Formats: sequence, C-alpha cells, structure tokens
Amino acid sequence: MVREAKIERKTSETSIVMRLVVDGKGDSKLVTGIPFFDHMLTLFARHGLFDLELDAQGDIAVDFHHTVEDTGITLGQALGKALKDKAGICRYGFSYVPMDEALVRVVVDLSGRPYLAFNAPKNVEPIGGNFSFQLVEEFLRAVSVHGGMNLHVEILAGRDAHHMAEGVFKALARALDQATRIDPRVEGVPSTKGIL
Repeated sequence: MVREAKIERKTSETSIVMRLVVDGKGDSKLVTGIPFFDHMLTLFARHGLFDLELDAQGDIAVDFHHTVEDTGITLGQALGKALKDKAGICRYGFSYVPMDEALVRVVVDLSGRPYLAFNAPKNVEPIGGNFSFQLVEEFLRAVSVHGGMNLHVEILAGRDAHHMAEGVFKALARALDQATRIDPRVEGVPSTKGIL
C-alpha cells in the first residue's frame, strides 16, 4: 500500500498544491519562490526519504511568512492524510543532527495531540539577509498542529543561522522517517487507547 496524499490549499494569501509520498526515495520538485526555503524542503525530502512535490504561490512580495506557514500547514495535513489511521507505525522518532558548529535534536510523537516545544538562541540574524529565523519556528508549529504531532526541537549548539536551520530540517526529516515506519510487530495503532 502506497502511503501518499495530495493536498490543495487556497487562501487570499497563498495557493498551494502538495503531493507527499511517505515511503519514497527522497525525490523533490519544489517551487515556493523562496530559494532558501526550497533548499530546506529539498533537504527535508532527501533525509526523510519522502517524495515531495510542491507548487506554492504566495504574497512573498509582502512577506515570506504566509507562504512558509501555509506550506507547513499543508505538509502537516498531507502527512496526516497519508498515514490514515496510523496502524502499524512506530509512532515515535528522534534524531540528532550536527551541521558544522550546530547541533540539533528533534523528538516527535505522532500522537494526534499537537504541541511544539522550540528551544533556540534568541535574536538570530536573518538568513541571506531576508529569511527570518523566526520562520523556522512558524513552519514547525504549523506542521505540528496540522499533523497532530507532539514535536520537540532543540538547538543544542550553533552560531550560524543557516547551519541551525539546516540541522532542524534534516533532524525533523529523520525523526519523522523513524516515526512513520511500519513495525511488523504492531497490530493496529500503537496506543492503549486504540486510536491516535
């Protein structure tokens, strides 16, 4: 069974079409109009072995915020739809990723109960002069809420904003790859409640 989903989201600020294959090869075809964000999403797909197609049209002349947040919303929705009732999944995943001087830890529980804990340095400079580091947190919050996941992200070390962001996207991908894997020993959903 192929675990995949296609989501279309249209608002007055963005128009997004996304296709996600959970059990992919890490292929991606991305257009957001924000080169750094495209770079991060490419890393996410590659390191999570997700196939990801994305066409995001947003009001980036105003700000990157709407496009980044709405892409996170769409990714969370796609993940939830692709996993259906979450039968057989590992549920939990974690990853530590070093990126030069930066070290990032991501832990995820696909519990159905959204919560984001994001611990990062304060007053981080924009990446490339125009991509606010705050957008990383906004993206993660949108993925967490709309993907129904408990998500803990901590930047344990780092000075370079690009390296810290890259560590976050890679670690998120690897943690989600682990959490979404099918464990043949699991019957039904991995919860005593019988539902996730």
